[in-house]
Amino acid sequence: MSGRWPRLLAGDWLLLLLLLLACGASFRWLWWQQGNAGELVLSANGQQFTHWPLRLDHRFELPGPLGITVVEVRAGRARIVSDPSPRQYCVQQGWLSRAGETALCLPNRTAISIGGQSQDDSLAF
Repeated sequence: MSGRWPRLLAGDWLLLLLLLLACGASFRWLWWQQGNAGELVLSANGQQFTHWPLRLDHRFELPGPLGITVVEVRAGRARIVSDPSPRQYCVQQGWLSRAGETALCLPNRTAISIGGQSQDDSLAF
């Protein structure tokens, strides 16, 4: 051999194309598949405050020891708009839209989470 790659036949190209398509499909299936997010679960002081379907836009006020946490539901997703907690970590969490996602406002003891069938098998905090 003179250091050149061997020539690929038409069947080789077809097999290579099928393998690339299978890899792309498995990547999409394994990594981009979202859970079925159906409802928002609002909690205050360790108790469930209410459930709300994500398909209905609404604004909630959750009472906590430090004050009121404002939650917004819009376009199939939810977020904490404002909270009296000093560091605002739960506000910085942003929009939640996938099943199993949670935003906690620990000093104010309020939380929101997206209910539904999650693709994750466990949660870690």
